[in-house]
Amino acid sequence: MAKVIMICGKICSGKSTYAEKLRDENKAVMLSVDDIMLAVFGQHAGSRHDEYTGKIQEYLFAKSLEIIHAGCSVILDWGFWTKKARSFAREFYAKHDIPCEMHYINACDETLRKRVLQRNREVTDGAKNAYFVDENIAAKCDTLFEAPDKSETDIIINV
Repeated sequence: MAKVIMICGKICSGKSTYAEKLRDENKAVMLSVDDIMLAVFGQHAGSRHDEYTGKIQEYLFAKSLEIIHAGCSVILDWGFWTKKARSFAREFYAKHDIPCEMHYINACDETLRKRVLQRNREVTDGAKNAYFVDENIAAKCDTLFEAPDKSETDIIINV
């Protein structure tokens, strides 16, 4: 039966890499807010970034139902940074009788710092289409993230 796998973790924790692996292993469709945001706005969504992100998430929730009903599993690669976001997603899929799992990528601070530096080099060199993470963005993201407790997660990957 088709299911939804939601990927939770801080910026640069390895969510997208993990999501791609799951996509290939499960012959699933990966839905990424960042992919759409970067395709439409590049690095320049500005002060409306959060508004646009919310609208894209709404669209992807609806699109995920269409994909699930077509018989294909879905990987949601957009962080689920807050307890509220995780609860909403679980309730949304429960309401539609769709099984879902929450996978949490738990990366230590040193790993995150190294990955941010690597990502920024790749973005600057044009080798990767991702957000450039400066100190302000890193601090904002760190402040917003609420680590899930064990009751919220089905799988925890420590990196």
